[in-house]
Amino acid sequence: MGHTAAAAAAAAEPALGLTKPNAVEPPQVTFSAKDIEFSEWKGDILAVAVTEKDLSKDADSKFENAVLKKLDGQLGGLLSEAAAEEDFTGKTGQSVVLRLAGQGFKRVGLIGLGQSAPSTAAASRGLGESVASVAKAAQASSAAIVLASPSGIQEEFKLTAAAAVASGTVLGLYEDSRYKSESKKVHLKQVDIIGLGSGAEVDQKLKYANDLSSGVIFGRELVNSPANVLTPAVLAEEASKIASTYSDVFTATVLDVEKCKELKMGSYLGVAAASANPPHFIHLCYKPTDGNVKRKLAIVGKGLTFDSGGYNIKTGPGCSIELMKFDMGGSAAVFGAAKALGQIKPPGVEVHFIVAACENMISGTGMRPGDIVTASNGKTIEVNNTDAEGRLTLADALVYACNQGVEKVMKLHLEVFYTCCHLVCF
Repeated sequence: MGHTAAAAAAAAEPALGLTKPNAVEPPQVTFSAKDIEFSEWKGDILAVAVTEKDLSKDADSKFENAVLKKLDGQLGGLLSEAAAEEDFTGKTGQSVVLRLAGQGFKRVGLIGLGQSAPSTAAASRGLGESVASVAKAAQASSAAIVLASPSGIQEEFKLTAAAAVASGTVLGLYEDSRYKSESKKVHLKQVDIIGLGSGAEVDQKLKYANDLSSGVIFGRELVNSPANVLTPAVLAEEASKIASTYSDVFTATVLDVEKCKELKMGSYLGVAAASANPPHFIHLCYKPTDGNVKRKLAIVGKGLTFDSGGYNIKTGPGCSIELMKFDMGGSAAVFGAAKALGQIKPPGVEVHFIVAACENMISGTGMRPGDIVTASNGKTIEVNNTDAEGRLTLADALVYACNQGVEKVMKLHLEVFYTCCHLVCF
């Protein structure tokens, strides 16, 4: 049986507690960029993003902002009245939604941006998340997003802003309900972004945002999975599924204990020694379909599917041992990035995704404080604290990465996921 097949067989074993996650489809949203008058749009909810300044009124208590003034006139003053009644001032996180009759759109919502229009990708994603929130509450299947003051966004930033809004919308819609008895259905299927450009370039950016978001969601699902379900074998199987799904650009290699011994990965195997769940060293390789490679990169992430601390067990207030399923967050980001690249398929770059997956547990076969382990590059390491498992597993993972002939190695965690994908894809 091959290493990948062995991982699949191990992953097929029933989880401790017989827990099996429900199949939950991630949001499937189509984005379009349009340069049309917002008043011409037809659909379920028109979301208007406003700053605090946009809500200024003239001596006649009319909105000074051209978009809000036109919309309020179209609605017979209902918008101004609702904003006043709900004490809506345009602060970040505020929203107010009106149900309408006799209009092309069934609802209109005001979304607060704070003091200024989005000037960063993070702020633009926040706008998308706010739109997702009001769309979910309204059970809307279609939405449009328009800025009351589009001139507040610099021309060169509009493409990035549109993509970030799209990404934030998808991520805001997603709820991980795989381990709940009931899950909420996502109704939103179509989102039009008005006033941030149109054409092939922005359409490509929106597709990129959607692909990237699916990778982020995959990473979130991995890191949210409990340790009794997401064992090293299951993590290896999930990674192998990426390679099989995008087999035109990916190959997968999963090394078992014996192969890791041949490669003299004593640092990694020392951490894994105490667990009944065997380690799986995972290597995905992305190569463009045309074979033309200009850069070679490696992305490495920590893959501890559970970390008890070993003999230096995590005890006492603040130890958070119950949260140590999150200790594989680095690998979740790595494989989320891999899934995104499988869809985006950037040219000219070869990328190696590397994770040394295992558990750090306690048993008679486990590593003890004071033990000396030998990494695959021959370096000896005295282990004075068995809760230093991350650097021990990463030591052999980084040596392996360097042996792939790469120019750069990136250690990835969830916070730098977007940056990493951007560097690889553009």
